[in-house]
Amino acid sequence: MKTRSTVLQVEKPRREAKSRSVDPLLKTRAYDELRSRILNNDLPAGSFLAERTLARELGMSKTPVKAALERLQQEGFVAISPQQGIVVRDLSVQEIADQYELCEALESFILRTLAGRLNDAQIERLRANLRAQNAIRGSNDVPQWVALNTEFHMQFPEFLGNEEIRRILGQLRDRMQRILTRVFHLDPARIDSSYQEHVAIAEAVISGDGLRAAHLAAAHLQTGRQLILVPRGQRMA
Repeated sequence: MKTRSTVLQVEKPRREAKSRSVDPLLKTRAYDELRSRILNNDLPAGSFLAERTLARELGMSKTPVKAALERLQQEGFVAISPQQGIVVRDLSVQEIADQYELCEALESFILRTLAGRLNDAQIERLRANLRAQNAIRGSNDVPQWVALNTEFHMQFPEFLGNEEIRRILGQLRDRMQRILTRVFHLDPARIDSSYQEHVAIAEAVISGDGLRAAHLAAAHLQTGRQLILVPRGQRMA
């Protein structure tokens, strides 16, 4: 009996530790859902979040929700503090400006490097994306446009094959997606002008004119930057 009692005492903490572990699938589902809501402005900047409410909405316990929120905090999407609780973060003016500068530097390098080097399959993928963009012009389908816009820009680092650049740009695009969504809602005409700029960038890369492609991309990003950091003390739109 003494040996059995010792075994039970050892096994009990193991079972308790296992019961407190986070189901990876639930954690991922909670993260993906909350991140999507933030990016689409369903949870706009300044929103206060409650673990219990989110868990109820997602149909799960608070444990995976808490883990998802901690990951979102690490990525800069939410702020968690004992004083204020959990709040959806907005990007500061300086953060937006810094991220546009980084995008411009990286994308200019990518386009200069890729110019004239795309294969037939890559060119077709690029043009397929542009056809999809053209198909929704005038529809005011902002979520679809933002998705196609992101796909357009992210194809170039994919074609380049530099995974580190692709990872960095992917993170930047994620952080800026909700701001871009806001801009396109406020200025639907930007969808059409942005499409025209995309076409010009793509054709310059395909034709091998890297300097022109880099210049067009820089101008494209500067236009987007100005629409976000509009006058009124450089406030966000």
